[in-house]
Amino acid sequence: MTYKIKFSSQAKRFIKMLDKKEALRILNKLKNIKEDPFRFLEHYEGKGHKLRIGNFRAIIDIDKDILYIRVFDKRGRIYK
Repeated sequence: MTYKIKFSSQAKRFIKMLDKKEALRILNKLKNIKEDPFRFLEHYEGKGHKLRIGNFRAIIDIDKDILYIRVFDKRGRIYK
């Protein structure tokens, strides 16, 4: 089953601020998780799942066939 990906406004802004090389790497990783998200995602202490992409992290909610990227930021800031 292929999942659809939706971004929060914060996640969209953060990815747009990155340089093109990093943004492409992140978008390619997100394409990979659409097919089998549970292979890449780890359960997060709070609500949702987390995805690691180098020094970046995403907090993702899963609802039926939608992956909603709630927060996307650098590793040191995302857990605060």
